[in-house]
Amino acid sequence: MKPEDNPTETLIPLQKHLFDLPSEITYLNCCYMSPQLLSVSEAGRQALFRKQQPWNITIPDFFEETENTRRLFAGLIEAEPSDIAIIPATSYGVAVAVKNLEVEPGSKILMLHEQFPSNVLGWQEMARLNNAQTVFLKDPSHSGWTEIILDAIDESTAIVALPHVHWSDGRLIDLPKIGCRCREAGAALVLDLTQSLGAIPFSVRDVQPDFMIASTYKWLLGPYSMGFLYADPKHHQGQPIEHNWIQRKNSENFAGLARYEKEFQPGARRFDVGERSNFMLMPMVHAALEQIHAWKVLKISSTLKRLTSEIAARAVQIGLRVVKENQRGPHFVGIGFPEGMPQGLLELLAKEKIFVSIRGDSMRVSPHLFNDFEDIEKLFAVLEELLT
Repeated sequence: MKPEDNPTETLIPLQKHLFDLPSEITYLNCCYMSPQLLSVSEAGRQALFRKQQPWNITIPDFFEETENTRRLFAGLIEAEPSDIAIIPATSYGVAVAVKNLEVEPGSKILMLHEQFPSNVLGWQEMARLNNAQTVFLKDPSHSGWTEIILDAIDESTAIVALPHVHWSDGRLIDLPKIGCRCREAGAALVLDLTQSLGAIPFSVRDVQPDFMIASTYKWLLGPYSMGFLYADPKHHQGQPIEHNWIQRKNSENFAGLARYEKEFQPGARRFDVGERSNFMLMPMVHAALEQIHAWKVLKISSTLKRLTSEIAARAVQIGLRVVKENQRGPHFVGIGFPEGMPQGLLELLAKEKIFVSIRGDSMRVSPHLFNDFEDIEKLFAVLEELLT
């Protein structure tokens, strides 16, 4: 059943008018990079000219927009603003976590097979330096990640580093269950939610991770080179990976900066990247988060699930392989080809102005609120012709 068949359900109507997407373009590739909202582009356009007249950039401007944006992000995950740091990339957030967690020789760091490298490489280096083990869990039967992860966590596990969905095919992990098991075993939990936050509801109260990281350029609809780090309050006295003036106490007093304050700003602000104010990108992130709050993540998730359920059903009808509905996230579908990935598939689709991506042995189809059922029809018209 399509959304229009049930008008009483709380779904978001087509929002294509809020994006710069020509009618002939079928963009089903949010997993790769989201299109930019017009409101975000406008915020960036205004920011571009801001420094032409630097006398109009005042001391409060270094702090107020950053704090307002920090507050918006905290609201998405049921955290406090003081739990949030401003970072430039997922790898930066992982580096903070690495610096503030410990592993004993012989202990284990658990990850998923073919997990995204930003939440892998730092842990590999940590294990090398401390004679620990990195363990990559596999799910060869596609039976589901959650039970595999739960079974692997034991008293020798020091750190569990995970996403919410596997980036290649969208297979979902029950993070509240994982968080509970980590606490029982005394293991730290570090999450990279770049491939899900903004499309799947998430609460730090339910999961209780040690650290959670998300870049903004995918499902948060923001620009590249911006992100956020959540740090559990027990880590608020930790060590940052860099030392800069704005993360220190009383940094609002520019006349006193040469006193070299030893104390930090409260909470996770000590982990903020230098030049966090970012007069160009911060307004864009702020505009994107405002729109997500206006839509509400639960409604985004429900709306996208209607689209991905239709995509999955159509794929099965023509003999393709998809993850079962109860094992995948609501926002994208990994489609497998039993006879192997057709050669030149992406090029063929792009010729028809249809855009998806391939990761591993999956074709990722990842719609957003600018897509409708006509886009799905267009995709499967090409796939059906290709496979017959």
